[in-house]
Amino acid sequence: MTMPKKAIIYDLDNTIYPVHAIGDKLFAPLFDLIAETGLHSDNLEAIKKETMRTPFRLVAKEFGLSDDLTQKAIDVQESLEYSQPIAAFEDYPEIKNIQAERFLVTTGFEKMQYSKIKHLGIENDFKEIHVVNPVLTSKKEVFDSILKRYNYKPEEVLVVGDDPKSEIQAAKDLGIDTVLYNKFGWHDIKSATYVIDHFKDLKDIFLNS
Repeated sequence: MTMPKKAIIYDLDNTIYPVHAIGDKLFAPLFDLIAETGLHSDNLEAIKKETMRTPFRLVAKEFGLSDDLTQKAIDVQESLEYSQPIAAFEDYPEIKNIQAERFLVTTGFEKMQYSKIKHLGIENDFKEIHVVNPVLTSKKEVFDSILKRYNYKPEEVLVVGDDPKSEIQAAKDLGIDTVLYNKFGWHDIKSATYVIDHFKDLKDIFLNS
């Protein structure tokens, strides 16, 4: 007998809104820093693309940024904020039609992530909001904390996100069912329990999983 779901944990970037819609403006100081070194000209466009999809420390490692440049880039990003309205995906309102507790868990730089949340206007849509600093903790630890603090069993929760290597894997490690939000068709659909490209399909999963 399956247990009814009680809560859904959502990712932010490329799950609630498209990063590329604001990425060039938000990350301009970072991209300028990398460009000024002259060391990554051949890969700069690929670095930009991956920065909008992947935590920066992983991007830096993938493209061989030096430790010094990586740290300077991190220092730049720690001070970045976004100050203009941000449009969520058109299907975002669908999540409010699901009778479940909602949590938002995102990895990134605290000032940057909270500025995006503020300008999306979604602060009041979630029971809790967590910005994960990967140097200090992990999404898996935050998910586990939510389970324990609210006495949820893993089978009573869904985790929804776009990154198979981040929130999807963290949830799988804890035995939580996963929903890959594959809006752009970027990822292997076998990586999650369920796959959607529109939040209208999430309600049926919530009710029937």
